[in-house]
Amino acid sequence: MACTLLLSTGEELEVGGSVADAATALENAARSSAGTLAWFEETERGQRLGVNPTQVVTVRETPASV
Repeated sequence: MACTLLLSTGEELEVGGSVADAATALENAARSSAGTLAWFEETERGQRLGVNPTQVVTVRETPASV
């Protein structure tokens, strides 16, 4: 299961987890102190990455590859 984050820069990040998981991580980071990042695992490289929740425009489910 994966979802795609669209950033305000136009960059798309595919991360592991459901849309609900991503939304929870972003909401928790946004509620924390300024500068707190939401942490995800990038599906393509398997690397952890921190995302500033104020820069996320949309979160959508990534279609399963056939």
